[in-house]
Amino acid sequence: MAARKNTHQPKLVDYQDRLRAAGLRSTSPRVAVLRELDSATAPRSHADLVEALGEEGYDRVTIYRNLTDLTEAGLVMRADLGDHVWRFELRRGPTNSHQGTHPHFTCTDCGSVACLPAESVRITPARGAPRSVSARSVDIQLRGVCDRCV
Repeated sequence: MAARKNTHQPKLVDYQDRLRAAGLRSTSPRVAVLRELDSATAPRSHADLVEALGEEGYDRVTIYRNLTDLTEAGLVMRADLGDHVWRFELRRGPTNSHQGTHPHFTCTDCGSVACLPAESVRITPARGAPRSVSARSVDIQLRGVCDRCV
């Protein structure tokens, strides 16, 4: 018998548990936003989420309010990657490679955003640098032309 790969897909109860553990009520819009961010491979803007969840009946305001609640509860990270558009990512557990603070790459041609592995950028604090640099409590944003646009 062949070994089966553990491809745990989060279920409704997983999202509900996360919400309750963060002190939030489990509502269908919150679960939908978590589900969508969980399936994302790059940060998603409010507009991206409206497009993805609009067919499920969620409007712009509902999605925005839930993004705000999820961010304030610490379940979601929010970042401005320099283009004045907030993008959101699900905070993930320690066993997931897409976790915590990590650098982002924004294509200056097409505007696509990609998450980079944390080890792709090394920070060496220098004398006079703020403590947040040595604590790696900073956003790292790289810009350039992506492979598709070269």
